[in-house]
Amino acid sequence: MKLQCASCGLRINSLHFKQDGLINPKLTSICDICLSRGLEPNDYENKVVQDLALIMLYGYTGKKTTSLNLEEENFLVKPDQRKAYEAFIQDYDGNEVAQQQVTRDSFNQAVAKSEDQIIDYVPRNNVDFAVNMQNLGLEINFSLNELDYIEREQIRRKYNYRCQYCGRKGTSVDHKDPVSLSQNNDPENLILSCSECNRIKSNMPYDLFVELNNRLTTVNERLVQYENTLANLKEEFVQAKRDLAGQVHLRGVINDPELNAMRKQNKKLHDAIDSLQSDYDALRNTRKNYFESGWKLAKENQSNDII
Repeated sequence: MKLQCASCGLRINSLHFKQDGLINPKLTSICDICLSRGLEPNDYENKVVQDLALIMLYGYTGKKTTSLNLEEENFLVKPDQRKAYEAFIQDYDGNEVAQQQVTRDSFNQAVAKSEDQIIDYVPRNNVDFAVNMQNLGLEINFSLNELDYIEREQIRRKYNYRCQYCGRKGTSVDHKDPVSLSQNNDPENLILSCSECNRIKSNMPYDLFVELNNRLTTVNERLVQYENTLANLKEEFVQAKRDLAGQVHLRGVINDPELNAMRKQNKKLHDAIDSLQSDYDALRNTRKNYFESGWKLAKENQSNDII
């Protein structure tokens, strides 16, 4: 849920308006970034937040009002800059690595200084998140993997170059507990995966990924079959192309009944590869969506509040 701040005018996640209360949580008329400036929420009207707090039986800190209109002309952030700030804040809200290394208070203060032009930089949509952070004086280290080539090769040989999740060929050394969160490069935290499983798992807890993956035994077996079959067919197709090229060279002609027959056979083989590849990609995509949905549901299950 996104709410609009009555001070800066940004539409950002509702978590920026929520504070702990003595009995129930409370919502504020302005966001936590504006609070970091020392602004007083009781000086600002915000009917939407006021009504939401009433409906949810939360406390409300802000000037009471009956008007739904916020004073646009008094917003601290210019209209042409709001989307850039909103996207940047959303990037931070969804980045566990950033949140581990830069506290929310530090982040809010840096954004406020940028909005107030104390820092001469406005986050941009066309640059990496890390670059925006750095230009605001917030350093993030996304390269916490300290394994060298020899250590990686040892893991690959240990698992015989096979993904320990799906069984396909793999060369990606994966951290069971994500290195971006645990910074744990110890051998017992390392396992081998294919690049696809590595991307899907990302920062998902190892136990959850294994739990979800264990339900896909038959699917994973089919993925291995697809991989092996496609590899054999592609090798056969490459050899068939070589044979055709060799015959063209020996005969010194391009059009020939026998050569044309070879071309037709090669076309059928290529069509079969394309069809099988399409089926393989569809299954891979379905599997990817399954993991993503499972991860989202697990995170939602940990929260007992919609804000």
